[in-house]
Amino acid sequence: MVKVPFACGECNRILDDGISQCNHCPNAPVTTDWQGFVVILHPSRSEIAKRLNVSAPGNYALKVNIR
Repeated sequence: MVKVPFACGECNRILDDGISQCNHCPNAPVTTDWQGFVVILHPSRSEIAKRLNVSAPGNYALKVNIR
């Protein structure tokens, strides 16, 4: 069985294993219900980073479902 990591409901950052709260958005909800995976290395040169409103390198979910 594969363990799905949490994603932040506010910034879409995919959290490292064992972390259940986003360091960048401490009050935001987190969930394992997310889709798509993108790695942003150079946000200033990335069209996807601009569309996701990402300013820091990292792993991000394309869509996060918060209920």
